[in-house]
Amino acid sequence: MNIFKEAEDFENIKMSNMSTSDRVAASRKAKRLILGINEIYKDTLNPELMELMKRLTVKKKKIEVRLKGRV
Repeated sequence: MNIFKEAEDFENIKMSNMSTSDRVAASRKAKRLILGINEIYKDTLNPELMELMKRLTVKKKKIEVRLKGRV
């Protein structure tokens, strides 16, 4: 599947009613997507890719806060 399509699908998933293992899997998927998009960004320097990475990072941080708890 195209990495951009995967990122769009990831952005649209609901975070409610996720089990802990689902959250761990989602966090790992987000990291994989961000790193993949970053490799493409390095070559193209497209600002839209940077915005996509920022949106994915925000969602990933929300998932991780829910996993680890607020400190």
